[in-house]
Amino acid sequence: MSKKILWSIMTLSAVLVAIYAIGLLAMPSIRPPFIQNLFTNFPRFTSIHFMGGAIAIVFGALQFSTFIRIKYLSLHRLLGRFYVGAILFSGISGFVLAVNSVGGFYVQSGFGLMAIFWLATTINAYRLIRKGDVRSHENWMIRSYAVTLAGVTLRLYLGLSMVLGVKFVDAYPVLAWICWIPNLLIAELFLRKRINKTKKSTNQSLPDAC
Repeated sequence: MSKKILWSIMTLSAVLVAIYAIGLLAMPSIRPPFIQNLFTNFPRFTSIHFMGGAIAIVFGALQFSTFIRIKYLSLHRLLGRFYVGAILFSGISGFVLAVNSVGGFYVQSGFGLMAIFWLATTINAYRLIRKGDVRSHENWMIRSYAVTLAGVTLRLYLGLSMVLGVKFVDAYPVLAWICWIPNLLIAELFLRKRINKTKKSTNQSLPDAC
């Protein structure tokens, strides 16, 4: 499958999740019980988390568009600033929601660590581009967006658990971990493969020693 098709699938998934998040903000009647509980007890943090997450997941996908990055570099940079800002707000509010979750220790620690990794990878990516280290910035942006995509994978796994008949109370502690850790592992495998490919190309281009 080509990179363009994969990017299109990723972007479409991001847009659908963002629409769903905005729908939850605008229409209380469609909120599942555990989401409504968050809005009832932490209305401000929940609203910030959902809105920031919606912005981050869409703008983050657009950051991987080669067309935008090459043809419209200023737009790429602007979207990147919005992406980082959205994650700062959504990540901090998400951490507050995580540590106050009624799901128990496994839910609290799973989502709490996710928020920390989300913030850390994003801040590091921003720090590196400010230093002019484009390649390292790209690598950390991949890690950052892997965590951002937990917004997609969480809903996929939640839907799968419902199809399999797993009770929400049993599935949620597991989902708090598997919605983001496998994403990061896949990102690391991709980055290792790319780094090894770059090293191989560099070695092949070096002249033979006399």
